Amino acid sequence: MAEIKLAAAVRTDFGKGAARRIRREAQVPGVIYGHGAEPVHVSLPGHDLMMALKTPNVLLSLDVEGRNELVIPKQVQRDPLKGFLEHVDLLVVKRGEKVTVEVPVHTEGDLAPGGNLLEHTLTALPVEAEATHIPEAVTVSIAGLEAGASVLAKDVVLPAGVELAVDADAVVLHVVAGSVEAPAEGAEA
Repeated sequence: MAEIKLAAAVRTDFGKGAARRIRREAQVPGVIYGHGAEPVHVSLPGHDLMMALKTPNVLLSLDVEGRNELVIPKQVQRDPLKGFLEHVDLLVVKRGEKVTVEVPVHTEGDLAPGGNLLEHTLTALPVEAEATHIPEAVTVSIAGLEAGASVLAKDVVLPAGVELAVDADAVVLHVVAGSVEAPAEGAEA
């Protein structure tokens, strides 16, 4: 996964009014923390950050007043109605360090015929991976699965260097039989 470079400015104003001023300037307030260091409050370019966050578990290289910080998003707060970014928490990571993140689960293939339905028990799989080698997603083949079949976390093929951070017997996907509606009485075919 490539690093996305962003410029961040340290902020000294706090509170609701200061955050609104930052957002009016097309910036997003945020905080950088981790590794026992004091939290650093920053403002980030809104559009560039929004585009970067379209990639799950994106690795950001921030230029904070001449100092380079490698971070991953830990929590993103969005406006519930309009969807724009309100605040972001960023976790400092080091190259070679392992982090625990949730990776989206994608499926490929078709279920066995017969009106079966696929239930996603886990839409994202918790894994532990090196901060610079976090997979964008894991793909699970559901080709030919019939009703009652389950895919467990231990059955998911993970890239090299990535380990499960969840119980190996946790159900990721489950196939259920589709319900068929009985024809109404008196209805003719």
